[in-house]
Amino acid sequence: MLLALYRDQIHRQHSDFVHESDVALDLLKLHPTIGRDNIDSRRIVLNTLSQKPYAFASGSRLGRLRRLIYNCWCQQSCIPLEKERVPSIQSNDDQNVDGDTENFTVTSKMHPKESTPFGSTQQITAIFGLMFHKLNRMLWNALMRLAPSIKVIHDQKLTHMRTVEIVRIICEGVVWTNFQKSAQLSGAMLSAAILGIPEVVNEFIMAYDSCSNWSNQDGHTIFDHAVLHRREKVFNLIQGVNFTTFLFSSRDKSGNNILHLAGRLVPSSEVAGAALQMQRELQWFKAVENLVHPFFREATNDLKNTPREVFTKEHKELVKEGEKWMKETASSCSVVAALIITVVFAAAFTVPGGIDGRGVPNFLYEQSFMIFAISDMLALFSSITSVLMFLGILTSRYAEEDFLVSLPRKLIIGLITLFFSIASMMVAFGATVHISLSHKWNLVIIPIALVGCVPVTLFALLQFPLLLDMYSSTYGPGIIIESSWRELTSCHMVAK
Repeated sequence: MLLALYRDQIHRQHSDFVHESDVALDLLKLHPTIGRDNIDSRRIVLNTLSQKPYAFASGSRLGRLRRLIYNCWCQQSCIPLEKERVPSIQSNDDQNVDGDTENFTVTSKMHPKESTPFGSTQQITAIFGLMFHKLNRMLWNALMRLAPSIKVIHDQKLTHMRTVEIVRIICEGVVWTNFQKSAQLSGAMLSAAILGIPEVVNEFIMAYDSCSNWSNQDGHTIFDHAVLHRREKVFNLIQGVNFTTFLFSSRDKSGNNILHLAGRLVPSSEVAGAALQMQRELQWFKAVENLVHPFFREATNDLKNTPREVFTKEHKELVKEGEKWMKETASSCSVVAALIITVVFAAAFTVPGGIDGRGVPNFLYEQSFMIFAISDMLALFSSITSVLMFLGILTSRYAEEDFLVSLPRKLIIGLITLFFSIASMMVAFGATVHISLSHKWNLVIIPIALVGCVPVTLFALLQFPLLLDMYSSTYGPGIIIESSWRELTSCHMVAK
């Protein structure tokens, strides 16, 4: 029954999966043998789930606000997920958070604590915890009625937890020491690694950490697939297994180790722009390079190529595309910065209101004139800095390592200073108009100030996504893995 349900789910939409995952989990709870009576049943269920990234949290595509609400439950128990519908199998002694007060009273009698006039401290803590949970649930139920989108996020979160629970239940009871049968489940784990579903891979590792050594017919393990397909969440699970030299010393049929695989070019639609993709490729190569033994950094494959030679050959065209994109962007922005320099430099010598016979500005002691002078100087200095940054990009040697930090940093500084120079120039223009027209039309400064905000806002809206992507890619968490080969070999890490 459960197997037929999962076969039908292949052709269904995500909304159907929300309800069917609940049914499937209930079936597993009520009938323990369904889907687990033999290794073939487990294999079919796990293979089906490993082909559905959207059924897990890692495959959901949520905006920043939705992601914040989604993660809110994990941090502060904001979204009242029904734990009785997603029971934990890790401990049989956990109390149900929705249980009544009597359950807490019985527990407190079994484990008596310090007594008070109002009862034991454990009783009081349990009662207040129950009250807080009930109020919390009432609040979020009201919010879900007022905002249906919150209920959608709640249902999605609940579905993801149910799906992980199903995988955990299916993995339980497998005789992992029977290698002939347990190896039949390797296809599901490798498929999850290829599609980037860390939840499935993690459940396999928690059940049997030696499954990280499983490989396909080409000799690629889950971490090889994570590198080949650039799945950082799966690759970071390396910190949750017992480190063995076999993980990074193994070779595939072509004699490639994992660093050779990191040197291959993997086009990605998630990274915009050739320069950013080149930066991402370098980050992957550096992350894997830190984890392998120094011997394997110079090891050759069957074609007598080292990992660095593979990287250079594979990314030759990407380097050219990144250089072209960087130069075109720097050229366009430098033209705008040069025009700003010309305007604000000339404005510094043709001050508004003119000058007297001694060369002193007539409105020197006006507040608007001081705003003009300061903003004009800031616009001049920031635009000059922007031009210098873009000039540094144009004259760069464009080596592979330059795409890692040097070129992105120059572009970030150049875009920020260019935006600041445009904003300062518009402030100087507004101050000039106020000096010239305030004595005749005092209210004219209001519409002028509003109109002056338009170009600044347009520039920010057009360039901010690029700036944000560049900054997060350069100074963000990156591949996250920070451990070195020596750190991994010096300690025995257990599965999380």
